[in-house]
Amino acid sequence: MTQIMENQYSKAEQQQLLQLARAAIAYQLRHATDFQVQAEDYPPHLRTKRACFVTLKTGTQLRGCIGGMEPTQALAQEVASRACDAAFCDPRFSPVQESELDQLKIHISILNPMEQLTCTNQADLLRQLRPGIDGLLLEDGPDRGTFLPAVWESLPKKEDFLKQLMHKAGLRSDYWSSTLRVYRYTCSSFAERS
Repeated sequence: MTQIMENQYSKAEQQQLLQLARAAIAYQLRHATDFQVQAEDYPPHLRTKRACFVTLKTGTQLRGCIGGMEPTQALAQEVASRACDAAFCDPRFSPVQESELDQLKIHISILNPMEQLTCTNQADLLRQLRPGIDGLLLEDGPDRGTFLPAVWESLPKKEDFLKQLMHKAGLRSDYWSSTLRVYRYTCSSFAERS
């Protein structure tokens, strides 16, 4: 399933961000310290504050994925930080080793502003979901989980997508509450070519 949202970043900007993510990982591997990004060295579009996720794969296998839902710094800085977080701080995986660097494929998802959905129950939420387009964030008290739009590729049915997201958020698959907050968002996503 492919996303039908238009990418907001030029091919040159995409390439610049992908190269930056790879350079940040390589720098940290070789120097055991963070890669310092000077936002002013990048075009204005890459200096705006944007939230993003960086996903690392080896072949088709997930190797790390870290991101944030709220923009905290210039996009170029955010991409470098999230790339290193995905490589070295994802608790599901051991840190990336230098021998793996050439096999890593980098995927970047830049989040567009979130829209809060008004839903009365799960059936109402399912009616509003747009497969292949929407990322979804669920929050209820301390419980929180999100799926990027790319997750539709492995969970193309709305019911499965929501059930697995509920599980990720630490909620029962049939959970519903008047305090549950639901947000959807789209992404500009791009990846290194194989």
